[in-house]
Amino acid sequence: MNKKENSRTKLIQTASRLFQSQGYHGTGLNQITKESGAPKGSLYYYFPNGKEQLAIEAVHLTAAKVTNRIGRGLEKQEDPVKAIQHLIKDLADQAVKDGETSGVPVAAVALETTYTSEPIRQACHAAYDQFQQAFARKLKDNGYAEKRAEELGILINSMIEGAFLVSFTTKSKTPLLLVAEQIPVMLK
Repeated sequence: MNKKENSRTKLIQTASRLFQSQGYHGTGLNQITKESGAPKGSLYYYFPNGKEQLAIEAVHLTAAKVTNRIGRGLEKQEDPVKAIQHLIKDLADQAVKDGETSGVPVAAVALETTYTSEPIRQACHAAYDQFQQAFARKLKDNGYAEKRAEELGILINSMIEGAFLVSFTTKSKTPLLLVAEQIPVMLK
């Protein structure tokens, strides 16, 4: 990676982390530039449309990482019920232990910008679709009908996303573990 690409990558990675922890409106461009260590001029060089463009790139980066994480987690077990339960339990353990916010990687940005930025809303929609499709693929690969797998992918991702928010506010992994317990019932 050359120096210029390194600055661009640092800006995106830093923005992604800050948007997850502070939200879109709570994160300033000066903070992103300072914490990334990238030269000040590089922000508008790489992102001429400013914070909105940087947020879209950050959502794409985060979505790719989380989709990869879901995929790796689902590969650990052949049986989809066990695979999904195992993934949720791993996420719960990590979230509570580390205060990890990657379980809700685009929630803050999505909630803050859905009605104010159509391009960011579309990026968040695409991210959620990637997460849902990862679950749906696992189900389709194990004999579920396409339509049913797609519906279940949405439900599973929505349950996990909601449980993460409740887990963070209660500082407990119980909501996530309850979701994991319901997976066998839902996937009958």
